[in-house]
Amino acid sequence: MAIVLKIAKRDLTEKPAALRAKGFVPGVFYGKKEVSTPISVALPEFVKVWREAGESSVVILKGDGLEVESLITDVTRHPVSGVPLHVDFYVFEKGKKIKIKIPLEFSGTAPAIKDLGGTLVKVLHEVEIESLPKDLPRTIVVDITPLKEFSSVVRAKDIKLGQGVSLVAHGEDIVASIMEPRKVEEEVVEAPVDLSTIEVAKKGKEAKEGEVPTEAGTAEVSKKEAGAKKDEKKK
Repeated sequence: MAIVLKIAKRDLTEKPAALRAKGFVPGVFYGKKEVSTPISVALPEFVKVWREAGESSVVILKGDGLEVESLITDVTRHPVSGVPLHVDFYVFEKGKKIKIKIPLEFSGTAPAIKDLGGTLVKVLHEVEIESLPKDLPRTIVVDITPLKEFSSVVRAKDIKLGQGVSLVAHGEDIVASIMEPRKVEEEVVEAPVDLSTIEVAKKGKEAKEGEVPTEAGTAEVSKKEAGAKKDEKKK
């Protein structure tokens, strides 16, 4: 089913900000054999079509005596709200193939992930293809079930494309691979220290009976004995 978007020719004397305030998005459509034409589209309608068509499905622009087949090529969005501020449409030549990058969608269960604990690495998120506008797929499905070992890869040439669609990207380009799980090194755990088993020496501890006095204690005793001898001499 064709996707149709109602448009209106845009008066360039009207500022884009004023147009957005009315609920419209300023835009333009152009092509190799199409004059660049300023247009405007209702914001709610454009958002709906954009979600449905993306940037790889044909959108028929219709209104004010115009009807052209196009692709949404660029959408400028507000940096905070994400609301579309401006949109570009590319009008292609009827009956001629076009080259375009199509987003990839990964499907299936890889044995290397399920059985070996590996991680899927998506090397490419889109591939370039060529086809007539009517044959353009919205997305391209990549089957990852062939990924059975850590050395397994899916290449661009392995992707199944629809009828009338041919691959432009290099066939040997890797699309997906498997990353081995990281080995967790064993940690050396030291036994906790029981502080209650450690004796703490008290400074200035008095010698008990039977204990050998320390150097400080010995020096103190010698001084007392010397003093006693002097007193005896005086007498």
